[in-house]
Parts: sequence; C-alpha cells; structure tokens
Amino acid sequence: MKYQLPICAFLAMALSAASGQVASHAPTVIANTPAAQTSPLQVSDKPVARVNGAVLTDRDLLREMYAIFPYAQQHNGFPKAQEAEIRQGALEMIIFEELVYQEAVRRKLAVPAEKLNRAEADFRKQFNSPDQYQQYLQTEMHGSEQQLRQQMRRSMLIEQILKTDVELRSAVSPAELQTYYEKNADHFKQSETFTFQTISVVPPLKASAEQAKQARTKAEDALRQAKATKSYQEFGLLAEKISEDDYRVNLGDRKVVPSDKLPPQVVKTLQAMQAGQVSGLIQIESAYTIIRLNAHALARKKPLSEVKNDLKTELQKSKYERLRSNLAKQLRAKAKIEVS
Repeated sequence: MKYQLPICAFLAMALSAASGQVASHAPTVIANTPAAQTSPLQVSDKPVARVNGAVLTDRDLLREMYAIFPYAQQHNGFPKAQEAEIRQGALEMIIFEELVYQEAVRRKLAVPAEKLNRAEADFRKQFNSPDQYQQYLQTEMHGSEQQLRQQMRRSMLIEQILKTDVELRSAVSPAELQTYYEKNADHFKQSETFTFQTISVVPPLKASAEQAKQARTKAEDALRQAKATKSYQEFGLLAEKISEDDYRVNLGDRKVVPSDKLPPQVVKTLQAMQAGQVSGLIQIESAYTIIRLNAHALARKKPLSEVKNDLKTELQKSKYERLRSNLAKQLRAKAKIEVS
C-alpha cells in the first residue's frame, strides 16, 4: 500500500507524468518479481544533492522515483532503459521541492497547528492497523512522529507556495478564453464528416474476366439484400455475413470519417443521401461497396460555448506549467545546488 502525505489533488495532477509529483513519502518496499529487465535500488541515506546546504538523500530520491513510476514496486525496480531518465526527473523534482520549501521558510509562512493535526489524523487513517503505522514510522521516519510532523509541515508549506504563486495565478478568465478563441479560429474548425456502414465485395487481385463477372453478380445480390434492410442492426448483421472488408466484424461500421479521407465518388454519393438510406453500388477500382449513411455533419466552426470547458482546462494547464517553470528558474538563479 502506498501512503501519501496530504497534498492537494490539483497539485498532484498538475505535477504528474513527465514533470513528476510532489514527493509521496511512500515506503521503499519492492515486490519480489523477475528482475531481468529491471534495476532494483538500495537505500543507504547517502546524499544525492545539496540545496543551499540542505542535504537530500537517496531515500528522498527513491520516494520521488516511485511517485513517477509506481509500477517499480511490483516489478522489483525500474526498467533499465528508463531508469536514468526517471532518476533525473526525480532528482530535479526533489531539488525543486527543497527550493520551494526554503522559499516558504524565507517568507516566514506557517501551518496552523489545527490544520497540521487534522492532516496527521487523516494520514493515520490510511493505515489498516497501528502496527502498519508503526512499521511506516520505523521504515521512513526512523521511528519519530516528530519527523513525520515535520515532513507533513514541509509538504504543506510547499503546497502553500505552489497555490499562491502557481495555481491561483494560472486561472483563465472568460476574456482570455474569448481572445484565444478568436485568435486561433482555425483550431476550432470541424471538417465535414460522415458516419456510415459498408458492405464490400472484393475480387482477387489480377482477377480474370470470369472472376470480375462473378464479383459483379455477387455485389448486385448484396445490394438487393442491403436495400431490404430497415435498420442499422439489420444492415450490420448483413455486413457481418457477406461483406469482404475488415469492418464486417464491427457491423460494417466505419464510425466518423472526415470527407477528405474518402474517395471523391464516395463523398459525392454520401452528400446526396439522407440518414438511413442505402446507396447503390459504388465501384472503386475492381471492388464494389454499398453504403448505409447514419449521420452527416457539415463543416463548421465550433462555437466557444461548445469548446470552452476543454479549452479552459488546456489553457490553465499550459499556464500552470509555464508559471511553475518560471518559479523553478527564479529559485535556482539564486541558489547553490550541488549534485553528488
């Protein structure tokens, strides 16, 4: 089980994946599984970096590596091909966290005792028994509850700085959304699309005249049966039975296809149809296709009301990462950092 110190959900989400997460302070326990392609790491509490004199150890580093790649605990270590990259990302993150923590101390920020007490109580609830909690204390905190409280306080101070300097400033206003939407109109253009099913008859490559004639006869018989269908399901079941294209296993359904991805003769046919109609035979080279149109969407520009939620999330994430990167550069510029 992975035990985490209290860090807000937004922060954990924003710093996940490539940029890592706030250190989880998880136990450094690794499952016993084959290690042919993995690299287990040992912890000796040796320094891996110093930030303005503060020592960061391989234990801190390993916690962060697990936060970036949690599967390591089930696979006896980290993939050898990725270990160096994971380690470098984790090292950058723990250095960044230490810089942010030191900035919080410089600003004389504090965590109210009541808030810290609540956080500690919530943290204890993650454990299934007092024995598990004590095991965690021994493994990660040298048996010291005071060290645990200090680590929790440290995490909460880091959270405070990131909230005020990054998260709150990354909010996107309606005016910013409108401006971006207007300046990037092409991003919101939606091409003409068709949703349809097909039944295809495909003669052999280099078909003889007789084989070509047989294919035409088979296609005409397929068309007669297709015209008799009355629904998506009926046409689809017929496609499963007689179609010779790869889509037969999906009721012949091609889903949504942009018009520029289709042959001109298919587009022309589809544009003349109504939803629910079945086409005649469409010959493309030597193959024959029958189409049932299910939906036709004209080219248009999506209105802001339709895209604003996703756009707001995208812009906020971009702004968050930019502000966080700038904060890291500012703190590094005036820091003394030594990597072991």
